[in-house]
Amino acid sequence: MNFKRVEVVCLSLLGAPLLQGRTLDQTMVRHCDTFRHALDRLRQLPSQNALILLRSSFGASRLSYLLRCFPCFDHPALGTLDGLMRSGHEAIVNCSLNDHQWLQAALPIRDGGLGILRVKSLASSAYLASAASTLELQTASLAAVLAAPIIMLVVRQDTVPMTIHPLPAALIQLIG
Repeated sequence: MNFKRVEVVCLSLLGAPLLQGRTLDQTMVRHCDTFRHALDRLRQLPSQNALILLRSSFGASRLSYLLRCFPCFDHPALGTLDGLMRSGHEAIVNCSLNDHQWLQAALPIRDGGLGILRVKSLASSAYLASAASTLELQTASLAAVLAAPIIMLVVRQDTVPMTIHPLPAALIQLIG
């Protein structure tokens, strides 16, 4: 069998890192690079089309899964992504914006803004909303596991011992 050994700090699930560290940094850098590339291409489109695509398909829209799955609200790359969004917007409309004008542009359209979502201001609420909406499912899924005693399992002598929870009896009956 071909198993790939992965460091704990490099674990990810469906593209979202499980721990803060190198994998989160690499994921954020990848998003920044993709966004830079997209902005270069958006500049070749007519302004109205580019603005609609920028607002609806890039920035926070591209990161929504990651923002909901991992508490990355203090990651420095979020500020970089917001800066890229601002510079891309300024390049498309061919007009620089001061901080006050940029704050107004980030307002919803119904409030007189352009509806551009700022990733940094959205990150904490996206994660908290996701955690709150799945709380009942998390509680039900983990209830049997958390009630079971913790055991120690040593797979090989050259590996670090791992603490694991035994499988719930209902799951063992399904498997067996």
